[in-house]
Amino acid sequence: MQDDCADHDRHWRRNLAVCLVGSFTTIIAMTLLLPFLPLYVAQLGVTDPAAIAQWSGVAYGATFLAAGLVAPVWGRLADRYGRKLMLVRASLGMAVAMSLIGMAHNVYELVGVRLFAGLAGGYASGSTILVATQTPRARSGWALGMLSSGIMAGNLAGPLIGGVLPPLIGIRSTFWIAGGLIFCTFFATSFLLREEKRPVSARSAATQLGWAAIPDKRPVIAMLAIGALLMIANMSIEPIITLYVAGLVDAQHVTQVSGLAMAAAALGSILSASRLGKLGDRIGHVRVIVGALAISAVLLPPQAYVTQGWQLVGLRFLMGLALGGLLPCITSVIRHHVPRDSAGRILGYATSSQYAGQVLGPVLGGFVGGHIGMRAVFLGTSALMAAGAALAWSRAGRTAQSHT
Repeated sequence: MQDDCADHDRHWRRNLAVCLVGSFTTIIAMTLLLPFLPLYVAQLGVTDPAAIAQWSGVAYGATFLAAGLVAPVWGRLADRYGRKLMLVRASLGMAVAMSLIGMAHNVYELVGVRLFAGLAGGYASGSTILVATQTPRARSGWALGMLSSGIMAGNLAGPLIGGVLPPLIGIRSTFWIAGGLIFCTFFATSFLLREEKRPVSARSAATQLGWAAIPDKRPVIAMLAIGALLMIANMSIEPIITLYVAGLVDAQHVTQVSGLAMAAAALGSILSASRLGKLGDRIGHVRVIVGALAISAVLLPPQAYVTQGWQLVGLRFLMGLALGGLLPCITSVIRHHVPRDSAGRILGYATSSQYAGQVLGPVLGGFVGGHIGMRAVFLGTSALMAAGAALAWSRAGRTAQSHT
């Protein structure tokens, strides 16, 4: 396997800072529409409540569907033409897309532009590829943990900002400000990011080889599957949280406690991501993955039997702490088993597998919760986490020692 060059990581700290801030701002811009998306759909001429809910779901999911489909393509192009170029493309494309969303005249245009945002965007996933390949292997877990914290913080801050700005400046102006924010990211990426050049022949050969360039494919395949399992497990609970909380607290506190439960998991992940990534650098990333999944599997069954809202919030926070380092460690394991010049393509597949989990999770969670019961969602998710821990140890554990 190709090892890291002595001088390729000279700019990795500055690159990490640019990617962290850029991912944070672009994720904010992409998620701030959550609180007011149904209102915007109504402004665009949809009047039936059921249709508003349906079109809101289609418009929101369109971006992630498109992004999941093209992630391997952008990853392959990043291997061939450079990761910085893909980030410049993504930031410019997202700036244009966000501005166009604010100019939509009907719901069809809204869905179309959201699809374009998914096709043209991908700044956060592109940042993950650049940081993974431009950071020294001994620091990759910590660096990817920091980046993951920035991404999760953006997911947390976006809806909060989206709840404040539209009443002050209007929905369309909110999108235009978001577009301007991403345009600043475009400038920062263009002028501050530094990527070490690699020989064209090496890039071309690695890009053509793809999977064939990976000496041991088992750990990589295991990480792709675990990434999908993680997202399925996380997202399966999202559709039922509010309904579940309704059985624990008074009606006037349902939305408040539901929001706290969701935010608690995100906050726990933000606090632990870089620390668990650093721990993975020291003791081995597979060990951290197995431990985090096992702890989560233990924490989930009690959530099915809580009797107070604060108990659920506390358990979700602990689960967020356990899961915070998973994605950075999964990325690190893939990076360690893939030649540097093929990393973009394979990490693109990892992104697609995670998007697939984000799509399947809510569907499965809603189905199980509606037909079997909400407790079954927590118990089933626990089983998925346990299966993921077993898969990680059986497929990747044997090679963990060489990367400790």
